[in-house]
Amino acid sequence: MTRPDRPLRRGWTTGTCATAATTAAYQALLTGEFPDPVTVYLPGGQTPAFALAVEERDADAAMAGVVKDAGDDPDATHGALIRATVRHAAAGSGVTFRAGPGVGTVTLPGLPLPVGEPAVNPVPRMLMREAVARVAGAYGGTGDVTVELSVDDGERIAEQTWNPRLGILGGLSILGTTGIVIPYSCSAWIDSIRRGIDVAAATGETHVLGATGTTSERVGAEVHKLSGTALLDMGDFAGALLKYLRRHPIPRLTIAGGFAKLSKLADGHLDLHSGRSQVNLDNLAERAAAVGAGAELAADIRAANTALHALQLARAADVPLGDAVAEAARDAARDLLRGSEIPITVDVIAIDRGGTIVGRAEPAA
Repeated sequence: MTRPDRPLRRGWTTGTCATAATTAAYQALLTGEFPDPVTVYLPGGQTPAFALAVEERDADAAMAGVVKDAGDDPDATHGALIRATVRHAAAGSGVTFRAGPGVGTVTLPGLPLPVGEPAVNPVPRMLMREAVARVAGAYGGTGDVTVELSVDDGERIAEQTWNPRLGILGGLSILGTTGIVIPYSCSAWIDSIRRGIDVAAATGETHVLGATGTTSERVGAEVHKLSGTALLDMGDFAGALLKYLRRHPIPRLTIAGGFAKLSKLADGHLDLHSGRSQVNLDNLAERAAAVGAGAELAADIRAANTALHALQLARAADVPLGDAVAEAARDAARDLLRGSEIPITVDVIAIDRGGTIVGRAEPAA
């Protein structure tokens, strides 16, 4: 996946699209006419307008739909059709949200919504309530409505997100805090890490696994017999995981990852993406020398093509470079966790690309 060779185009969150659809549907319910385009008022003062992709109305309800444009961000929900169906509700009931097809329902504690509620986050709820009030004031409505949100093919799309492991079942979440998607900001992933920690704590997990990828997650889960809400897909965002755990501690943390990524954590990097941090072969040579590598091997490691090449050289000489990197990564993680309310015990598992364990660091608090 590569970035476009031009300034990156911003996009809109599912919450913004749902607000646009809700605004149009409620106005049509009151007036018989759909506004197209429909304007949305965002928390930062922006007022984008959206074209409607679908619209339907009968005597009891109105439905409008907006296609999500995530800009240049590699967002799983880009192109999704987000619908809002608005119906009149009992006087004094205000705005009630329902999950239609493709929108998930919260089934586990630890999220900013009660169990049983549609997965419509607080800021999108606020935006839709404000939109309903604005339309009601302009066209003589009471503002008492039921808003049913749905996403075409949302249940399938949700399989590409954190929702299933967070206990959000049946589809996607309606998300967004600013209403705007900033390309490659990775804010959604980091927010998912935080929500994963919240859910793990709320469901009583005392040992969680932060993994850099699918293979390392599988290996770490097998080693420690972990599953479900104990598994945190931290990806490249080791710093986001560790900083949030420091503020919301869970007693035991295992970090599992590829040797190259863990070598960067060992050097103090908190973002392990290849575009934002690099493997330091000089440091690998020094770590190898500290665990028995001679001068010639250390020189070969400094001149290695990749971290994997350095690891292969060390293993051929029976030098435990993998363990040395795992221990340094563990110590870097422990340093960042200092100051948490309770001690957090950390161990590290390093693997190669085939999923073989090439280094271990025993638990230490």
